[in-house]
Amino acid sequence: MKLASHCTSHLFTSDEEQMLARAFRALSNPHRLAIYLRLLRHADSQPANTPGSELIHSCSLQALIDKLDIGAPTISHHVKELVNAGLISVEREGKYIRCTLDEAMRQQLAAALGQRTA
Repeated sequence: MKLASHCTSHLFTSDEEQMLARAFRALSNPHRLAIYLRLLRHADSQPANTPGSELIHSCSLQALIDKLDIGAPTISHHVKELVNAGLISVEREGKYIRCTLDEAMRQQLAAALGQRTA
């Protein structure tokens, strides 16, 4: 039996597959998935970046705590796990912490799921 060529070709390098495995493992936790989806929805609701624009799609940690029915220490732990998996980054702005989706990882996940990104 002959397989179609698209079934036998490799879409990702071994390193990319390892990176995706870490990301999917992190997202298998319901709390981390909820945080990531909230950030994704927030990013998708913002105006598209234009060339030269400084707009960054991010959300404050406090906003996540306010929107999700998850305690602050639990959210902090899960945000750290999402950072470790390369899904998001965090940046301190004074006394606030902002969470930002990693756009390269977002595109890798979309490619792995067969979706196109804008």
